[in-house]
Amino acid sequence: MSAILEQLGYFGSAFGAAFGGWNLPIIAAAVLLGLVVGAIPGLTGTMALALLINITYSMSSSTAVAFMLGTYVGAVSGGLFSAIMLNIPGTPNAAATALDGYPLAKQGKGGKALFGGVFASCCGTLISCVIMMIATPFISTIALKFGKWELFLLSVFGITICGNLSVDSTPLKGWIGGFLGFFCAMIGVDAIYNGKRFIFTSGLTSGVTLIPALIGLFGIAEVLTVLQDRTPVQVNGDMGTILPNRQELKSLMKPALRSALIGCGIGAIPGAGEDIAAWMSYSVGKSRSKEKEKFGRGSFEGLSCSETANNACIPGAMIPMLTLAIPGSTQAAMFLAALNLHGVQPGPMLTLKAPNFMYVVGLTIAVAAIIMLGLSLILTKPMVRILQINRKILMPIIVMLTVVGAYASRTTLFDVRLALVFGVIGFILRKFKINLAPVTLGLILGGTADTCFRQALTQGNGSIIPLFSRWMGDILIVVVLYTLISGVIKTVKATKAELNEKKAA
Repeated sequence: MSAILEQLGYFGSAFGAAFGGWNLPIIAAAVLLGLVVGAIPGLTGTMALALLINITYSMSSSTAVAFMLGTYVGAVSGGLFSAIMLNIPGTPNAAATALDGYPLAKQGKGGKALFGGVFASCCGTLISCVIMMIATPFISTIALKFGKWELFLLSVFGITICGNLSVDSTPLKGWIGGFLGFFCAMIGVDAIYNGKRFIFTSGLTSGVTLIPALIGLFGIAEVLTVLQDRTPVQVNGDMGTILPNRQELKSLMKPALRSALIGCGIGAIPGAGEDIAAWMSYSVGKSRSKEKEKFGRGSFEGLSCSETANNACIPGAMIPMLTLAIPGSTQAAMFLAALNLHGVQPGPMLTLKAPNFMYVVGLTIAVAAIIMLGLSLILTKPMVRILQINRKILMPIIVMLTVVGAYASRTTLFDVRLALVFGVIGFILRKFKINLAPVTLGLILGGTADTCFRQALTQGNGSIIPLFSRWMGDILIVVVLYTLISGVIKTVKATKAELNEKKAA
C-alpha cells in the first residue's frame, strides 16, 4: 500500500514538471511541426527528430522532453494525411492506413477518414500511456537487479532481434544491418583500456558520434531516395464532411482496446517500431472482424486498427527505453539521444535518481495526443494543401538543415563529413533492402555491450562462469540462442524454397 501511495505522490509531482513554464505552448507547436513533417511524403518522424535534437541544446531538460515528444506524437500521426488523400504514406507506419484510408477518400469520405484516423490515434496513445505508467515501475524493479552480464546479454538480444526488422521474409538482412551498426560502435578509443580501434583518421578518435550518424542515415539518405522518385504527387481535394456518423464512429471504437494493447506490446519490443505494430494489428483486426470483406475496400474498422496501434507504440517504446536504456523504435532512439544531451540517463537507476520522470513522459505524451486531435480538426484542410509543396523546393532546404544539424552537435566539420558518409551508406543499404532501424540499434547498443562485457570479465577475473550462475542471465542466454537458431532455420527454409522455385522455372 505504501508503494502505491509513493507512486501516486510521484505522479502528482510530475504535473508541475510536465506542464510548468512554457511547456504546454511548446508541446502544441511541436505537435503541429510533427504533423506537417509526417504529412509530407519523404519526410519521416525519425528525420525530424534527428534534425531537431540540436534545437534543444538551449532548453531545460523538461522543455526539451516536451518539444521532442510533441514532435514524435505529431510525426507518427501526420503520416495518415498523405496516406489517405494521396495513397502515399507520409511515414512508414502509415502504410497500413492507406489500405482503407485511400478507398474511403475515393468514396468521398476523405474528411471522415482523416478525423477517424486522428481520433483512433489519440485513443491508442491515451490507452497505451496508462499501460506504460502502470507497467514501467514494475519492470524497473526487475531491471534494478541486472548486473553487467545481464546488461551485456540484453544488448546482444537487441542486436539479434534485428532479424525481425528485415525487409525480406528472412532475418539475414536485419542481422547484417544490426552488426554493421555494432561494428561502427566499436570505432574509436575503448572505454576501459583506452585502446585505439579501427581509427584511420583523427576525427574518429572519439568514435562515431551518434547524432551526425543518425542525421546521415535518416536525413541525407532519405533525401537521396526521394530525389530518385519522379512520380508526380497529386492531391484529391474532395474531402466531404469531417465528422463520422454513429455507425462509423462505432466501427472506429470497436478495435481500439485490442489494437492499443497490440501497439503497446510491439512498441515495448526493442526495434520493432510503429510500422510492425500497424501491420500486426491490421492483420489481427481483419481475422477477427465480422466484416472482413470491407477491409482494403474502405473500412473504418481497418483504418482504426492500424492508426490505433502505430500511435500506441509511442508509450510502449518508452518502457524499455526508460527502464533498460534500450529504445523500442528509431524515434525513441532519437529521444534517448536528446535525453543524453541533457544529462538524463535512462536505465535501471532512473527510478531512483528521478522517480517522477516516467510520469512526466507519460503525461506529456497524453497531452500531446489530445492537442494533436484538436489541431487536426482545425487544420485538416490546410494540412492537405501542404501536401502540394514541390519536393524539388523542399529537399534542398532539408539538405541545408542536415548539414547545420550535423555541424551543431560538436561544431566540427568532421561531423558534417561523417553525416554525408552515413547518408551514402544509408542510401546504399536501402538499395539492397536493408532496413536502417537495425543499424541504429547496433550503433546505440554496441557501446553498451562492449563496455558491460569488459567490466563483467574484469569483475570475474577473466572468467565467464559467473554468467551462468544468475537465473536472469540464463533466461537471456536461452532467449538469445532461440532468436538466433530460429532465424537461421527460417533463413535456410526460405533459401531452399527459393532454389526449388528456380529449378521449377
